[in-house]
Amino acid sequence: MKRLALLSVSDKTGIVDLARQLVEKFDFDLISSGGTAKTLQDAGLPVTKVSDYTESPEILGGRVKTLHPRIHGGILGRPDVEQDRVDMEANNIRPLDLVVVNLYPFEKTIAQPNVTVAEAIEKIDIGGPTMVRAAAKNFAYLTILCEPSQYEDYLAELDNSNGSVSLQFRQKMAGLAFAHTYNYDRAISSYFAGLNQGEETGLPATYNLSGNNVQTLRYGENPHQAATWYSTGSTGWKTATKLQGKELSYNNLVDLEAARRIIAEFPTNEPAAAVLKHTNPCGAAVAETLAEAYEKAFNADSISAFGGIVALNQTIDATTATALTKTFLECVVAPGCDSEAEAILKAKSKLRILLLPDLITGEKHTIKAIAGGFLVQESDDLVENPDNWEFVTQKQPTPQQIAEMLFAQKIVKHVKSNAIIVTQKRTTLGIGAGQMNRVGSVKIALEQAGEKAKGGVLASDGFFPFDDSVRTAAKAGITAIIQPGGSIRDKDSIAAANELGIVMVLSKVRHFLH
Repeated sequence: MKRLALLSVSDKTGIVDLARQLVEKFDFDLISSGGTAKTLQDAGLPVTKVSDYTESPEILGGRVKTLHPRIHGGILGRPDVEQDRVDMEANNIRPLDLVVVNLYPFEKTIAQPNVTVAEAIEKIDIGGPTMVRAAAKNFAYLTILCEPSQYEDYLAELDNSNGSVSLQFRQKMAGLAFAHTYNYDRAISSYFAGLNQGEETGLPATYNLSGNNVQTLRYGENPHQAATWYSTGSTGWKTATKLQGKELSYNNLVDLEAARRIIAEFPTNEPAAAVLKHTNPCGAAVAETLAEAYEKAFNADSISAFGGIVALNQTIDATTATALTKTFLECVVAPGCDSEAEAILKAKSKLRILLLPDLITGEKHTIKAIAGGFLVQESDDLVENPDNWEFVTQKQPTPQQIAEMLFAQKIVKHVKSNAIIVTQKRTTLGIGAGQMNRVGSVKIALEQAGEKAKGGVLASDGFFPFDDSVRTAAKAGITAIIQPGGSIRDKDSIAAANELGIVMVLSKVRHFLH
């Protein structure tokens, strides 16, 4: 008797070529569900529709078609177990040798704007996961394939083993199949958790985390550390287009995500640029043109910017591209790149250029691994409103100073704590990052800003525990300070600001980044 294969796929990539080889080279019979059966029939291949094989019509608008004893008996049956063999013969069930199933595109559906709950529900596959799990459970007797990328390896197995498939290969495919259905159910679970978020307080009781291997990286933070890039869905960096340059490294990806988070703070009608090194910004700026924004951000700390990561919130034009080629950079990410700019950038062939049209959309949560588990928190995407700030000094801020402080707050929250930044004309002039005390961060930021600090704004991610930093800032020429407040010594800092004639604003929002 010929071997029997069941093909029922949502993603039709490669299915005709697979089916043709199964029939013409390895003498398989094929059964298939509606859409896949039509695809194979249109290609001139002999195939029996599932409804004809089971002698049961598809019902409920296609919701029920493969849930039938002749299908699942053929998947789960063990021909070398006597009772199974008796049951299969009594019910006219042929054993299946191959099951090829991939699932309704649930994640792609919910990623579409304005998708309704009803539309999402209709992309929840029932029969598909049931067949995948059943076939994976019974890998001792058959093979399950659930990704088009697996077809070639399966055919190679048949070629290399006189038409048979090794137990080792079947077991490997079973493991991948269970991972496939787990990821599918995780996506559905996460979707419903999001729908019910308004009814719950805090984060869900169970947090599901899984990913598909996108790329094995050369190494991690250091050469002795192995690393792999996983994707949790159909959005994000996986969708970026790499125009040119070397393969991305672990550190590249970490820095690119930090850069994306900063540049996402600025609307696309406001040209903005950020230059990063080791996840901290070296410089960030907003200007009238993208090229000017980049030049301002780069010149904020050109020494640190050497070998850095650049994020831009508009399509790269020729002028900006020319500026980008004047120094050594690791990566540039932008929503687009025009043809003239692309040609210019080719002069730096090793420079990684990535296009990520949706720079703004990121993860709603941040995750950190700890021994025996992980921590999850909401992302720090709060949009600050000056109406909620407290103007606590005798000298009140001008509209220009308020705008400058808003810019500073957008940047300081992306600087490792303790964080201090000095800005003017919506450009960073000095950044003090990751110090063990705030006084040290203040000194670093002011020293870096130098004479440019005069007339500038200073922002702090946390409160000032003492008034010494206020006095240091005023001596450097800072005219306004924004900090969250909340210290028992706030009155001392406010008194110092009044004494020195500078503005102090309490944002009432802390922005620690660890």
